[in-house]
Amino acid sequence: MRSRIREFDSSTLNESVQNTIMRDLKAVGKKFMHVLYPRKSNTLLRDWDLWGPLILCVTLALMLQRGSVDSEKDGGPQFAEVFVIVWFGAVTITLNSKLLGGNISFFQSLCVLGYCILPLTVAMLVCRLVLLAEPGPINFMVRLFVVIVMFAWSIIASTAFLADSQPPNRKALAVYPVFLFYFVISWMILTFTP
Repeated sequence: MRSRIREFDSSTLNESVQNTIMRDLKAVGKKFMHVLYPRKSNTLLRDWDLWGPLILCVTLALMLQRGSVDSEKDGGPQFAEVFVIVWFGAVTITLNSKLLGGNISFFQSLCVLGYCILPLTVAMLVCRLVLLAEPGPINFMVRLFVVIVMFAWSIIASTAFLADSQPPNRKALAVYPVFLFYFVISWMILTFTP
């Protein structure tokens, strides 16, 4: 009987909504710190969630959205296009990882790939701020430098978590699609003009 009482007390069904939201926000913040300081750790894999990737994807899609809502001739990505590219790319990489014999679950891989978009979201924020200045070659060089550094950071962070989940002779086959995935997102960020 005592074990049932302890189990009920540790359950999250009876906690307040505020406590639940704060617990989840703290967990998302810890995972952001794991991406900002990548090291071989199973914490991001063990306690996976999709809240952080959803927040990052929506933020990135909103920042890549062009200013004019009704203009269809601006040639830039719309919200749904960015959203679909990010999630379809993450699902494709996850399926590739599973087909190569990886020992990571589907949602763990989605979680890692989604959280590792954080450096690219920061790059988009910096590029938006740089674009407020006078356009020119120095402006482009600053944006190029920021995007390259954050692209490399995303690759390093994601491979730090995903590399050990692949067989040793197939790591390159698993990392190459990750490289392409973050390259496409980086290209969208670099080519963005308001």
